[in-house]
Amino acid sequence: MTTTVDAGLPAIQKSSGAAGPRRGRPGRPGRAGRAWLPYLLLLPALVLELLVHLVPMVIGAVMSLKEITQFYIRNWTAAPWSGFDNYRIAVDFDAPVGEALLHSFVVTVGFTLLSVALCWLIGTAAAICLQDGFRGRGLLRTLFLVPYALPVYAAVITWVFMFQHDNGLVNHVLHDQLHLTDEPSFWLIGDNSFWALLTVSVWKGWPFAFLIVMAGLQNIPRELYEAAALDGAGMWQQIRQITLPSLRPVNQVLVLVLFLWTFNDFNTPYVMFGKAAPQAADLISVHIYQASFVSWDFGTGSAMSVLLLLFLLVVTGVYLAVTSRGRRSADV
Repeated sequence: MTTTVDAGLPAIQKSSGAAGPRRGRPGRPGRAGRAWLPYLLLLPALVLELLVHLVPMVIGAVMSLKEITQFYIRNWTAAPWSGFDNYRIAVDFDAPVGEALLHSFVVTVGFTLLSVALCWLIGTAAAICLQDGFRGRGLLRTLFLVPYALPVYAAVITWVFMFQHDNGLVNHVLHDQLHLTDEPSFWLIGDNSFWALLTVSVWKGWPFAFLIVMAGLQNIPRELYEAAALDGAGMWQQIRQITLPSLRPVNQVLVLVLFLWTFNDFNTPYVMFGKAAPQAADLISVHIYQASFVSWDFGTGSAMSVLLLLFLLVVTGVYLAVTSRGRRSADV
């Protein structure tokens, strides 16, 4: 009897799992150790962002509180503190400095609104026209992207030669060939400089809008257009009822990016007009450059830069709030 019980004990213990404590499932090795890996991968980008953007912004804000002239370029930290005097000078619109800054701001706002509107309109129209496949569509897409691919300096310098008064291509076409003007126009000075700058800005900016809208059109199902065509909807109805509503998220980002790029554009007016831009084309980016590096008043120039940064932050925040609210109401 004893032998029988002893012989059965191993089988009973093995079947009931009473042979010893159950060993838990081993965890994946290094799971806790890999938790910091995403942060490590983001660290180089964060450091570069800190060095390239945040640190200069902080230094610029500190410089705007100092009275920095050409005498303190070597050691700007030794310049005396001026508090908010630079800001008072910049926003005193009755004084020459503030009045010039206000004029530059108004010119920049008008220039930016026109440029963004025309870039979006031309880019959207071109993308819609090239949406359907036809022979030569790839070649046209490539040609449309050439202004965006060209270096800014090479493209703008070419336009400067074209806008020359005596031997420029623009006056040759408008005056000599088409006889639209009584005499050759001055495009790089006077009031026409605004329209010349706007032309160059739109020429090199609309291909970006074309590229973004063209990518957004790829996400619209073709079945929607086919169903609309069966219901008798024409081309304009399809664009208004299908294309534009489907492109709303893309256009919201596109318009914001174009606005920020155009408002801060420095290369185009500087290459076209140099250090002294005409009054009609006195964009605020060049105006701040003149206040800082031509007038040698780095404190006031830094204050203008900080004011410009605050304005763009406010505009961006309001735009994102309005577009987000509109998107939520549309979803509801």
